[in-house]
Amino acid sequence: MLKQRIITALVLAPLALGSVFYLPLSLFPFFAAAVTLLGAWEWGAFLPNKEQPQSKLYRIIFTISLSILMASFLMLVPINHIWNAGQLHPIYHAALFIAAIWWAISMLLVFLYPKASNFWSDSEFYKGLFGQLTLIPFWIGLIALRSYGYQSDPMLGGVLIVSVFLIVWGADVGAYFVGRSIGKRKLMPNVSPGKTLEGMLGGLVTAMLAIFITKSYFYNIEILPLLVLVFITALVSAFGDLSESMLKRNSDIKDSGTILPGHGGILDRIDSLTAAIPVFALGYLFLVA
Repeated sequence: MLKQRIITALVLAPLALGSVFYLPLSLFPFFAAAVTLLGAWEWGAFLPNKEQPQSKLYRIIFTISLSILMASFLMLVPINHIWNAGQLHPIYHAALFIAAIWWAISMLLVFLYPKASNFWSDSEFYKGLFGQLTLIPFWIGLIALRSYGYQSDPMLGGVLIVSVFLIVWGADVGAYFVGRSIGKRKLMPNVSPGKTLEGMLGGLVTAMLAIFITKSYFYNIEILPLLVLVFITALVSAFGDLSESMLKRNSDIKDSGTILPGHGGILDRIDSLTAAIPVFALGYLFLVA
């Protein structure tokens, strides 16, 4: 298992970094859409009730619905018009703001699980809505960050995205090692029994340390506001992971998929990023606007 995880990571890392930095801006939304739609296909498995057999129809309908939504965004606001004089287009800005509200609600749902799950646990509509609120802003956040400042510095947007990767990976690594070393208090035993409060706090610290790798690109932001943004992003990323764990537990699913040997599905790899990307993008926009 460990060997498979390492091999998969060694293949995916350069592919992801190469796409983030070197794909033409006109093609990047389609790369981001491909990743998002793979996640949508896996999310479709959460839609049926436990008593219902798994059906590809749910996956197909949900994936097509997200495809239509993403195509609509690009038709309304093409990639080269997302930013104007340093301001994000109002449609994209609103989507990121809605994402922030959704993740606040999602955190509450995780805290209250399973007590507050009655209204959504057997509802295809609500679970589909949760998926749209999770995946569409993730895609929007990716292309908003990638296209930021592109005319003056084509690499800046890539650095912003990689900075979010560093925050999430730093939080994951810190949570893992601190949790294994001194973790005693269960964080959310009804959702993810292996996670501890000490691990999460350790992850928040390592995430704030990780951002110093790309700190030179944040010259226009004071260190304290930057660390606050990193803290919030890392905290929300933990609940991105917990939110997917909650849905998997509700559906009796161990892994969201099998497309990544040793890692599970796409959602198992991007769950934290689905929360971190839009929240970081909104916070960064607030700090630099």
